[in-house]
Amino acid sequence: MVNMATQSRKRVIDSPVLPDRLYFKIGDVARLCGVEPYVLRFWETQFPQLKPNKSGTGQRLYRRREVELALEIKRLVHGEGYTISGARNALEGNRRPQQAPPSQAPAKGRTQSAPPEPAPLAAESPRRSDNVRATVGQIRAELREIVSLLSAQKPRSPRPRARVVTLSPESGSLFPL
Repeated sequence: MVNMATQSRKRVIDSPVLPDRLYFKIGDVARLCGVEPYVLRFWETQFPQLKPNKSGTGQRLYRRREVELALEIKRLVHGEGYTISGARNALEGNRRPQQAPPSQAPAKGRTQSAPPEPAPLAAESPRRSDNVRATVGQIRAELREIVSLLSAQKPRSPRPRARVVTLSPESGSLFPL
């Protein structure tokens, strides 16, 4: 049985069926992804993996894997709420090869990075979650205080304006001394 609250929080984005073609023009990819062509051109500047070929006339020609990548970028940015840099990091994280086990010697000129810290012990976990709850509670209280201050502000009276200098007709100049 599917929980309706969970289903409403997660937007399900069905990937469209890609036609069986070797290349796709930018307009076709834009229609498949449901974005404008300028968005695809922007994504090309932000995601190094997205590099369509160009025809002799300069028309962008996307291969199937690039169309699938554009659909994945759209899912991350529009569906999951990632920022562009967050989506870039997520895509790079999916494509990175696993690190070599520590028993293997590093290549010449390269140093190994420090091993990852061990996971916290089970005894530390409740204490840490209590600290997180306390911090979140404090932040909520501060935000409520800010909201009350902002909503309680009285409208400001208009600032007094500088008086306009009156000119005497005898001076004959617009710039009195």
